[in-house]
Amino acid sequence: MTRTVDPDTLLESRPSVSTALAAGADALQAAGVDSGTADAEWLLASVLRVPRGALRIERKRTLEPAEAGRYVARLRRRMNREPLQHVLGTAPFRHVTLRVGPDALVPRPETELLAEWVLELLLPAGLPSPLVIDVGTGTGCIACAIAWERSNARVIALEASPRAVVVARDNVTALGLLGRVTVEVSDLFAALPPMRADVVVSNPPYLPTDLIPTLSPEVSRYDPRIAMDGGSDGLAVVRRIVAEAPAWLVPGGALVLETGGGEQVTRVIALMKAAGFGDIESRRDLAGVERFVAGRRP
Repeated sequence: MTRTVDPDTLLESRPSVSTALAAGADALQAAGVDSGTADAEWLLASVLRVPRGALRIERKRTLEPAEAGRYVARLRRRMNREPLQHVLGTAPFRHVTLRVGPDALVPRPETELLAEWVLELLLPAGLPSPLVIDVGTGTGCIACAIAWERSNARVIALEASPRAVVVARDNVTALGLLGRVTVEVSDLFAALPPMRADVVVSNPPYLPTDLIPTLSPEVSRYDPRIAMDGGSDGLAVVRRIVAEAPAWLVPGGALVLETGGGEQVTRVIALMKAAGFGDIESRRDLAGVERFVAGRRP
């Protein structure tokens, strides 16, 4: 059977799950979506309100016209290269599920390793009630993951974009973390009263300005510029964080950063050394690229 790349044909009949998935995958791949098969499964599962894995045992199920209509509408959005997470409305991050949309950066799997490093730093018995400052929280993914997994931790999440703050606060509320995660509109640390944290963590804008238009449409068209653009060399915001963080850390407190990886890691390590940080180390991301850097205030 010849497959079509026009999903509207699904509206002309009552297709099976199998037929709908095949047509959706072909349409997405023709639109340049490399993960077309998986994305079609996620989209159809969201329409049918079943786990993605359930589609395997319901391949002969017939779609109702309304279900086919919703599926085609979601396929069209994804064919326009809108991120899958935006179409679904949610994204997983470690052990939580977050509301996502165009007002904040879609959480990346790599950033889960950044949160994991922070959680490791909070393990020592000397930190019975640790305080973490999350700079540039976006959806609140790091802040929420830390509070979810470390029940005695408090997190202050800072974000320059008021629209992203709304997203983060919604996620904090939905996850029942209001008592331990506070989200504030702030240009880096500017809105904070005097305090000292055990850890400052940030996934800051670190992409060079000229690189952004060359990235996939999912990123260049849909991710908020404020969350990506790190200036001409990608380090404009990182420099400010490294310079300001010591004033907000307890002695021995840690600064943990995500970077653009590669050569940028070397430059961030140099910045941290110049700012007086010690015990500096880096870690690799899921692809084996050196990406994360941490150091301690003496």
